[in-house]
Parts: sequence; C-alpha cells; structure tokens
Amino acid sequence: MSGTRTFAGKSVVITGAARGIGAALARRFANERAKLALLDLDSEAVAKQAAEIAATGGQAFGARCDVTSLDDCQAAMRSVLDAYGAIDVLVNNAGITHLSRFRETEVDVVRRVLEVNLFGAVNCTKAALEPLLAQRGLIVAISSVAGFAPLAKRTAYSASKFALHGFFESLRSEHRDEGLGVLLACPYYVETDIGKSALGGDGSPAGDPRDDARGAGNPDDVAAAIVAAARRDRRLLLITAQAKLAWLLAHVAPSLYERLMTRRVFGA
Repeated sequence: MSGTRTFAGKSVVITGAARGIGAALARRFANERAKLALLDLDSEAVAKQAAEIAATGGQAFGARCDVTSLDDCQAAMRSVLDAYGAIDVLVNNAGITHLSRFRETEVDVVRRVLEVNLFGAVNCTKAALEPLLAQRGLIVAISSVAGFAPLAKRTAYSASKFALHGFFESLRSEHRDEGLGVLLACPYYVETDIGKSALGGDGSPAGDPRDDARGAGNPDDVAAAIVAAARRDRRLLLITAQAKLAWLLAHVAPSLYERLMTRRVFGA
C-alpha cells in the first residue's frame, strides 16, 4: 500500500506506552486526534499517561499487558475492540535490553530479551492481525540501528531487532495485496530508561551508565519522525543522520563499522 494515512478518529494501540518512546508516541498520536489504547506492564504508570492525554482533550485508556503472554495480548486487543470497535494501528514498542558480553551472559538472559522484544511483538501482532486486516491497517515495529548492524555487549538485543526485520518484512509480503502497512522504525540512541533497567549477564540489573549512549536523541523528536513516516506509509525509517550513516557503513564497509562501533562501546 502507498499513499497518505490520516489518524484522526483511528484506533491506535501502543505497547510499552508508560514512558520513553511509547509515551512520546502516545502524545504525538493524541495530537493527531487518534483514539489511543496504551498498554504496559506498569499499570499505574500507563494509566497516568492515559489520564494526562484525556485531561488535554484526547481519547485514551491505559491497561496492563505483559506482551510475553499471548493470553494477555489477546485480552488487551479484545478490550480495544470493545472500546473502539476497530484496530487501525498497532505500535510494537515494548522492549528491554542487556549490557554484557555474550561470554558473560546466561542463555536465560538472551531468552528473556527475545521473549519481550521479538515474541512480545509476535504475540501482539497475532492478537491484532485480523482486526488490522479488516481496516487495511498499519503495524509499526520499533527496531533500532542494532536491527541492521552489530552492537557489542547487546548480542541478544541486536538479535531480537534483526529478527523483527525478518518477521515483519515477511508479514508485509504475505499481506501486500490486503492493504496492510508495515513500518520498521530504526532510531539511533534515544534518551530513555531502557539502559537504567538493562539486565546484566546474570539477569540482575546491569548497573551500567551506558556511556556509549552519549549524544542520544530526544523521544519526542523520535516520535514525531515515526508518526510522519507512518502518515506517508513508509516501509523503513532511519531516524537521524547517525542512523543513516550506520546503515551505509554496515552495508558497504562492515569492517570499518565494526571497528568504529566497538571503539565507542568499549572506549578503546
């Protein structure tokens, strides 16, 4: 599908909506006069986000949803259909990361990151797919530069984001004649709390200040770029000049990219 989408009066579901990029997207879609369903594991924080939007004249409700549970995702999508009668946009934003070299990372940590970042998106998409197809709707998957380029100390995170690209590009191809839009949005580093809640190699809090995230972007700017790309029915969005340069180097000079990336991560 190509063309221009409008979001006024449309039902938009956002996972991981309590803070960071998810909360910024909620505010941005509210400005577009969309009807919002905000989902997050933190029920109190997401309810607060919904209340703030409602207080400014928007339409929103918040609900607890553990995206690693298919039952939770199905129940959440039923609540959206009960409230709004349709699902027009699904934003798969919920995610976690880890900060540890793979040799020091337990496999259960890898599995946990994949469960949230990949299977969380799979679960929500499975639960919402038929309503989305009925509306010729749009799926936005929040990926990362780490979805097309390596990132040391985030092997599981990068794997989960690479997998998002394969999954959603293939899903788009399966439904290309049914009007389903799929946007993969790839920010560079963003000022969010994901690093503060990162897992260490043993699954405990990493306690790493993410020095390599210096110069990170603002969530509101990222959200604005994503909504603009969604409006234009873009397939891939590389957010910021750094993301575009990373794409170029990772594809035409991968060895150089690897050297530059590891120097940033390890400070060598």
